Amino acid sequence: MTTLVFGHKSPDTDSTGAPLIWAWYLTEVTGTPAEAVLLGEPNTEAAFMLEKWNLPKPRIIEEVAPGAPVVIVDTNNPDELPEGINDADIRAVIDHHKLVGGLQTKGPIDIRIEPLACTATIMHKMIGKHLAQAPTGIKGAMLSCILSDTLEFRSPTTTQEDRAIAEDLAKDLGVSIPDYAAEMFAAKSDVSAFSDAELLRMDSKAYEVGDTKFRVSVLETTAPATVLARKDALVAAMPQVAKEDGVDQVLLFVVDILKEEATLLVPNDLVKSVAEKSFATVCGDADNVVLPGVVSRKKQIIPNLAV
Repeated sequence: MTTLVFGHKSPDTDSTGAPLIWAWYLTEVTGTPAEAVLLGEPNTEAAFMLEKWNLPKPRIIEEVAPGAPVVIVDTNNPDELPEGINDADIRAVIDHHKLVGGLQTKGPIDIRIEPLACTATIMHKMIGKHLAQAPTGIKGAMLSCILSDTLEFRSPTTTQEDRAIAEDLAKDLGVSIPDYAAEMFAAKSDVSAFSDAELLRMDSKAYEVGDTKFRVSVLETTAPATVLARKDALVAAMPQVAKEDGVDQVLLFVVDILKEEATLLVPNDLVKSVAEKSFATVCGDADNVVLPGVVSRKKQIIPNLAV
């Protein structure tokens, strides 16, 4: 039976590229038939990566059959995975996020979780010498994932391992990291085709603070003015998205990649309180607040959220 390899819902570049990388490794190196799949449409940057490296877009699934062999990458959170994931036969987890808990397996499995910026960095280490036989597209996906998750090494999640592996891949591929990263971020910044609700869900994760449930959405862009021009419409869409997704409030952080700062939309008193308690800022009557130096949801936003 073919093993399905997938990451989290609302797939970004790492959650699109990592399944392709690992499915290649399982199939071509270990002899285990595997297929990369997605739990939703890839974002614009991930779609750019697929086209750039001539990689097939994985098919999109909504559920996994009971007993189906799966490998989970770039998450270990059941809330970001198909309903009924614990009925599948989870064979392995490869991730770089904190351990959430809740996954159940049918037996002992391989788990690799490291405090690195990117799942692809971990996979590079795991594949080791076999990477020499990887096609250009797989190496290109690895480089793309690392540059995306590190924001071209700007994110505080970046480690020396992430940087060194990215530089080795770029050299092997004959790619200029600054030039390629600029292409990726330009693709990520083009959100004109997406509705307000789609933008709020594009790169988002559910997170609870006490009894309050949030959908923490991050839009990384080199053109924040384009997103902020839609501020009123985005705020108007938040209650419906929150209701449909079973959360109390959507938090939207618009990350300016070049200035290395985030703008948090402040639509009501709840978000105002969260902003002031979490980030030592004063909102006043403003409908948004700029947070200098804040670019990472994993390291700077989620850990600091307070109600």
